[in-house]
Amino acid sequence: MEPVIARRTVLGAAGIAALGLGGCTTDGVPVQKPSTVAAPKPSASHPASNSSFLLATLAHTDKIARIDPSNEDPGAIEFITVGAAPWGIGVHSPTHAAYVATAEGLAVVDLATFTRRSLVPYLHPAAEISQGEYRPGGLGLAVAPDGSAVYVAVSLDTETCFLEVFDVQRGVFTGSVRVGWRPFDVVVAPDGAWVATIDHDSFTVTVVDPASLRATTHKIAPFGTEGGLASWEKIHYAAVDADGTILLPVQGKVVVRFDPVTGKSNSIPSAANSHAHGTALASRLLLTVGTGSFGNADGVPNLSVLNLDTGDERIAPLDVPHETVTAWSDAAGTEWAVVAGGNTRNEGWDGLTLIRLDDFEQRTLDVPGYPQVVVTYTEP
Repeated sequence: MEPVIARRTVLGAAGIAALGLGGCTTDGVPVQKPSTVAAPKPSASHPASNSSFLLATLAHTDKIARIDPSNEDPGAIEFITVGAAPWGIGVHSPTHAAYVATAEGLAVVDLATFTRRSLVPYLHPAAEISQGEYRPGGLGLAVAPDGSAVYVAVSLDTETCFLEVFDVQRGVFTGSVRVGWRPFDVVVAPDGAWVATIDHDSFTVTVVDPASLRATTHKIAPFGTEGGLASWEKIHYAAVDADGTILLPVQGKVVVRFDPVTGKSNSIPSAANSHAHGTALASRLLLTVGTGSFGNADGVPNLSVLNLDTGDERIAPLDVPHETVTAWSDAAGTEWAVVAGGNTRNEGWDGLTLIRLDDFEQRTLDVPGYPQVVVTYTEP
């Protein structure tokens, strides 16, 4: 595929107003919280009780949330406006920066002050701003390991999607390349040598050379492509192993291990039997969200914990479908899986479920706004 090289400058105040952000400014968007919450909250100068936080995109709003899971007071959750219907989020801890793919553009967030620095329009802006799984705009997102670039999957419609490249130092998008259909997720090599989109509706992974923006498309369809857009047996999200292979759970039945350099793949069996969405690594454990009975999966919503070294798998049932997962450690060093309730089919809930990995004890945390993608951020 041929890349498109172009530039787009940071959106100014007039552009923000034109997008209808209703009272937002280009820089320094303040922390907000629901009007029903009156309890005091931590701030950048007086952090919460743990230096490891969660950041969640709130898909039914124009905000993200910063959450300390060790503090169960809902008043401790901080909110800032980033842009309509946020989806993907990525962090570069050394520079205290977070990046959010919204329907309107790429939001750049200063985590030290928890304010939005800017909202940068895409090279391929959405014709209209909306919410929901099929809305146009930014979807998956990944940050280069050295923090120099951000890669955002941008959808105009189901079949017209691009990977756009944001130059962090210059604050502009510098190029784009056409990728597969509706890229839910973007992942990047541990050394930054490649970036890949997880193309949900075309059963593909598109591997892109960040320097040349040359793209190579690979079919990933362990159960075939029968049914096309109506099929349930598709990839959604991915995790990158330390060896640079991409791990792609499908239907809670297999995990495809794909080598983006050679194009070769093999499959790891799974017994989760639940339509697979978000996935993340906790050391050598692959955490995968199962959303329930869809297609050839007929199990219940769950979380799969698959040991990549031994193949052993443990499964924790969940009450309702969730969307994505991240690994989080509390102050005592106990490892948890944190699962975001914002299922894209609107069958989830307004909150997070925390699952302790050693014994599967669960607790929930209410987070208004339908948290869709959750990531962990540890202060340097």
